[in-house]
Amino acid sequence: MLRLNTRDPKFAQAFERLVADRRESGENVARDVQVILSDVKNRGDTALTEMTSRWDQYALAQDSDWQVSREDCHEAFEALKPDLRAALELAAQRIRAFHEKQLPKNRDETDELGVRMGSKWRAVDAAGLYVPGGRAAYPSSLLMNAIPAKVAGVERLVVVTPTPKGVINPLVMAAAHLAGVDEMWRIGGAQAVAALAYGTQRIKPVDVITGPGNAWVAEAKRQLFGVVGIDMVAGPSEILVIADGQNDPDWTAADLLSQAEHDPAAQSILITDDPLFADTVADRIGVELAMLPTARVAAESWNTHGTIIEVASLDEAPALANALAAEHVQIATGKPEALFKQIRHAGSVFLGRMTPEAVGDYVAGPNHVLPTGRRARFSSGLSVLDFMKRTSFIQLDEAALKAIGPAAIELAEAEGLPAHARSIEVRLGI
Repeated sequence: MLRLNTRDPKFAQAFERLVADRRESGENVARDVQVILSDVKNRGDTALTEMTSRWDQYALAQDSDWQVSREDCHEAFEALKPDLRAALELAAQRIRAFHEKQLPKNRDETDELGVRMGSKWRAVDAAGLYVPGGRAAYPSSLLMNAIPAKVAGVERLVVVTPTPKGVINPLVMAAAHLAGVDEMWRIGGAQAVAALAYGTQRIKPVDVITGPGNAWVAEAKRQLFGVVGIDMVAGPSEILVIADGQNDPDWTAADLLSQAEHDPAAQSILITDDPLFADTVADRIGVELAMLPTARVAAESWNTHGTIIEVASLDEAPALANALAAEHVQIATGKPEALFKQIRHAGSVFLGRMTPEAVGDYVAGPNHVLPTGRRARFSSGLSVLDFMKRTSFIQLDEAALKAIGPAAIELAEAEGLPAHARSIEVRLGI
């Protein structure tokens, strides 16, 4: 675990190294993924069958082996214990309600020169969702990806998920039923992303691919951007907690480990103005780890990437937070608004002592698919807009063309494009 103090003369250099730490896949992963994508593009289902057998120890021998049926998903939903089913339904309801308010409005207006212009929003025809099935299964991620797609109006919603040795988490199936997934295929890894992008003999291609995955899945999405749309290239999870000494150190330790347990490459950072609190949190991390079934992963993450930064005043925290541009930022103070106003770069912000990041992962409503690796400087979390595209339109009558056409002719001629100018001139009789 790294310990920094802004009073240290060497702090700026050490903090710069922290900010620059990418914690993401390297050249070897990129080369491996390139080979996988090419293989699936050229050999389709045959390549998928071989890779699924090799890496998931699951045989795609006949048609029924390839897909999880809607009936199976419905049965999985009905078989849930009442409390778990109610929790899943509450999450779905809140996610849907939040994302319905994101739907954009069409525009259609005519200006004073008689030029009609506007834009129409439409959903993509088909979207593919990647749902992990390796280190952990995430029904919450399925809801966070599938519900915005359905709210946007996507007609064909396709899920791909690895099923090691044929095993699939029934909660994932239940979430697929609740979200209205149309197809669920038993394939994972970079090869599943390739299948969604290129299509195979069995699987029709989609227009947009979203959803979290390991380094190979993220790299596949990066390489296929342009063939399909993607939500983002996501790296390991991140949490930044800004906390004063009035917090319960057990709460803060638990918050930091909530992301550390995702992945050994996850990053958890605490910024505090109280040295004694910092010492206590560091100590309580060990206590919390001793109680976690995921302690091996969480400990590796904390020991390798965990950081505590002591500041003279929390007034220093926003500038540090903006440089880090973390996926999740918790402001655990009595009056978080003052600091929140200064946060410019963050995937999502959690305000106050009673708002743990984990509630946002499941039932709060806003999307938990968020930019990592400092990408919050220029990108946002998943929304309905990731499943939609905007088409603009223009309509002129003769009077409107006479009003603005001559200016267009001047600009076309200045750019050396006489055919552009001519297409306007012939209409104006010039």
